[in-house]
Amino acid sequence: MLDPVTLAVIQAGLQQVCDEMDLTFSRAAFSPVIAEADDRSDGIYDAADGSLIAQGSKGLPVFVGVMQFSTATLIERIRAGVTAPPEPGDIYIVNDPYLGGTHLMDVRFAMPVWRGGEIFCWLSNTGHWPDTGGAVPGGFSASAISAEQEGLRLPPVKLFKAGEIDTEIWQIICSNIRVSEQRIGDVKAQASALLVGAERLAALMDRYGDATVRAAIAEMRGLAARQMRAMIGLVPEGRYRATAIVDSDGVVNEPLTISLAVTKAGDGLVFDFAGSSPPCMGPMNSVRATTLSSVYLAMRHIFPDVPISAGAFEPLTVTGIEGTFLDAAYPRPVSGCAAEVSQRIAEAVFAALVQAVPDRVTAAPAGTSGNFGLGGTDPETGQGYVMYQISGGGYGGWAGGDGIANGCSTIGISKAPPVEIMEQKYPVLYRRYALHEGSGGAGQHRGGFGLDYEIELLRGAARASFVMDHGRVGPQGVLGGGDGAVNRVEVHRGGAVIVPEHLSKAQDIALAPGDRVRVRTPGGGGYGPPSARDPALVAEDVRLGRYTAEAARRLWPGLVPEG
Repeated sequence: MLDPVTLAVIQAGLQQVCDEMDLTFSRAAFSPVIAEADDRSDGIYDAADGSLIAQGSKGLPVFVGVMQFSTATLIERIRAGVTAPPEPGDIYIVNDPYLGGTHLMDVRFAMPVWRGGEIFCWLSNTGHWPDTGGAVPGGFSASAISAEQEGLRLPPVKLFKAGEIDTEIWQIICSNIRVSEQRIGDVKAQASALLVGAERLAALMDRYGDATVRAAIAEMRGLAARQMRAMIGLVPEGRYRATAIVDSDGVVNEPLTISLAVTKAGDGLVFDFAGSSPPCMGPMNSVRATTLSSVYLAMRHIFPDVPISAGAFEPLTVTGIEGTFLDAAYPRPVSGCAAEVSQRIAEAVFAALVQAVPDRVTAAPAGTSGNFGLGGTDPETGQGYVMYQISGGGYGGWAGGDGIANGCSTIGISKAPPVEIMEQKYPVLYRRYALHEGSGGAGQHRGGFGLDYEIELLRGAARASFVMDHGRVGPQGVLGGGDGAVNRVEVHRGGAVIVPEHLSKAQDIALAPGDRVRVRTPGGGGYGPPSARDPALVAEDVRLGRYTAEAARRLWPGLVPEG
């Protein structure tokens, strides 16, 4: 066993390697969704089974589990002779959702780190590409009924060989995606992040020795497992049930149900999703890797002090997803799995465990990434573009106070790109960018507010698509709290206001100059009975215009004076 000081230093060193990869990726990337919104992640993975060793603190939590599954699949395919074995300088690319992934737009790179002629570990990262082909610009095809309609699907192949890009593979990719001339900047950024990681990791290992670092990694995994079991010890024995609702699958206008029963058994938790809706026709299916990762990230929210390592997942067992829309197989469409269904899964986990450890779990957050894709050709430059907008929403109230407003999604740290950057790169004008006031659910501690934005197309023709959620039912309140406001999408076109049939999902809407899209994202759910709220806090919300007096009287009966 290593002494605690050496273990702590190496653990921090591995974390720093991942953080530097994250920063390199974002700073070098061309696309605003990576460079500004930080929709990416980097990590270190075990050479034997692809299990997670360390991940950047500034990476999307949903990728905590996903990249270890995709790395494990890559290793298995190499051993089986399906994928060509690596040589020094090789970097693989893969975005196949059914091989341990998410949706097609999340493109993963993987590179082996060699020591003494053997692979010591793998470095892997994921970046959200603005487009990977398919029926609509941006890849979020709300009406897709097969994977082929969503874009180009890549199995693990070598994009870089001996340090040089394979031009034939690259030409195949470019021939199947939009605005391909802009992707090379993101590709080089993604590869550079791995090279920086390899350099920093080599320096750490040179300093402490391969054997010592290997021993530290094993100790880190065991420590994470013990810490997670200790946290689970705070959960009373029992079975806790909850449900979460997905608006629709984008094709059939009926809700999908996530049924969950969490059982505390000894020092582990079993998450049973039996009874959830069957596979759906539209793109709101979730692949197995994303479903498991959604449970893991929910537990990271509840017990954030447990170190990020594969050991933290060992006490967590997921069952009952077979035969449901949470275990999609090819060719089921899955563009909504990572950004939307994953958040409904996390919401179900929160709703179950708030019954057991109410001081550690919030009411439901907004729970949608607000995926909005806009594509066209800018007549001013003559160049095509694909704009991808994500947006924040309200967090749920919690035992210590109100939820925060306009927070990032449950699954990540991604933030909306600055308005100034978007207006500079695309032919749009943001006519409104404000809080969706009044959207927080009532409670002893109210939910935070969502976002209210409106975008006008300035020139040229464009096509808009949405894959969002919580348009039918708002984020659920807990322990007597009220639900947050629903997601509202409006298209102002030719003097008419259009509300999508599926409320939060639509695709290929033609826009002309002067047409506008307005989105009001959900507020968080309320925590605790509204009657227990401090009347002074209600009065302050009314005074500041967060709620009208009429709305406050309805949400907090008896706490707002008449007149």
